[in-house]
This record gives sequence, C-alpha cells and structure tokens, in this order.
Amino acid sequence: MAETIVLEAARYSPEHHLEPTFQNYEVPFRKDWVVLDALNYIKDKVDGSLTFRWSCRMGVCGSCGMMVNGEPQLTCATFLAPYAPGPVRVEPLRYFPVVRDLVVEITDFMVKLQKVKPWVIRKDEKPLSEGEFLQTPQELDTYKQFSMCINCMLCYAACPVYGLDPMFIGPAAIALAQRYNLDSRDQGSKQRFDILAQHEGIWGCTFVGECTKVCPKNVDPAGAIQQYKLTAAKEWFKSLLVPWGSR
Repeated sequence: MAETIVLEAARYSPEHHLEPTFQNYEVPFRKDWVVLDALNYIKDKVDGSLTFRWSCRMGVCGSCGMMVNGEPQLTCATFLAPYAPGPVRVEPLRYFPVVRDLVVEITDFMVKLQKVKPWVIRKDEKPLSEGEFLQTPQELDTYKQFSMCINCMLCYAACPVYGLDPMFIGPAAIALAQRYNLDSRDQGSKQRFDILAQHEGIWGCTFVGECTKVCPKNVDPAGAIQQYKLTAAKEWFKSLLVPWGSR
C-alpha cells in the first residue's frame, strides 16, 4: 500500500487569479484518514495559505462540504481509502461563487432559506401557564426525516436545476419548509405555500433526484418536493371550490 496520496486542491484568490487553478499536495495515506484530515495536514504542515471551511468534524455542522472527484461530499465523512492510489481532486461546491480556494459564498442559500420561513409559525399562542404544545411520537415521525437537514448545501451542488436557474429556491430550503408544514404545532403552511407554489419553488424541480442521492443525512429532499407538489395540486383543486381566505 502506498505511503502517500496526492490531493489536487483548487486554488483561487480574486486578487491574484482570473480563474481557479489546481495545486498538487502529497500527503500521508492512512486508512483512517478522511479528506478533511488531509486538508488539515496540508494547512498545518505544508501550505498555510490553503483556505477551506470546517468546524465539528462529526458530520453535524455541514460546513466542510466540497466537491471530491466531482461529487458533493462532506470531507469529514469521506475516507481517502476508496480513492487510492489517487489523485484526489478537491474543489469548492459547484454552482456557488468562490470566495477563496475551497470556500464558497453562501448568501444566496441563506436568503432562500429564510424566505421559506423554516420555523414554527403560530396564529394563536397559549399562556405559558398552560404548558408546552405536546406532540405524539407518530406526529414527530411525520416530519422527522426532513428535520435532519444540516444545511450543508451538497444538494444544491448536485442539483442541475439550481445550476441552470439561480432563482430556484432549491432542495434543502423546500425540504425544510415541508418539515414545518408537516409539524402538528405549526400553522404557517399558507404563508409558505404562497412562496413555494411558484415556478422558482416546487414546480421548478424536474425530479432528477441527485439531491437525495448526495444527502449525508438521508433527508430525501426530492421526496419532500414531490410531497409538496401533491399538496399544491390538491390545494389548487380545492381553491376552485373554497378560496384559501375562507378556510
């Protein structure tokens, strides 16, 4: 077994480069190392100028998402061993503007995430003295899968629709909207429906399914979007008889 493996890391600095380039780094090859270990080795021992994001190293924060040999991956959960003998190409997430090296600008995602109101909305609140809003295990199971999203944006980097149409709200944001729509405590589905039942919302999705394939938490955003489409179709038929405002 080789003692080293080569990482081809994308390098880009707006003050020095017109286009991204690649720089090769030889790092130790260890079966228990993930791509993020190799990047940290480069940062600590070879080239301190290499720039990338990471935080928890536990597949929870979602900040270390990058393209690894052309596939969106969490680098903290992607082992080097399957890529031996290498090289391993590491690039910033596809479809996002690059700030520097492997770091992308995420403002577009954050704006779209806020737009779908991913929090519990109540039309009426009860006094604290009456206690919390209780929920059964069955009610939790209805939306639990969609609540596992860690905002890693891998699904956006895998989504050809987002690549072609930057106005598309995108898989993660829609899946999180559906998470709250299905929450028995929430009363904000109408507000989200008005935002997402548009071309740039659920109808922009062509059901390629790559978003679900790359999701590290098995959220199934493609499934969430199809659920939402079915609900939207039902609401459209119902609206012909009973307008939203009277319900």
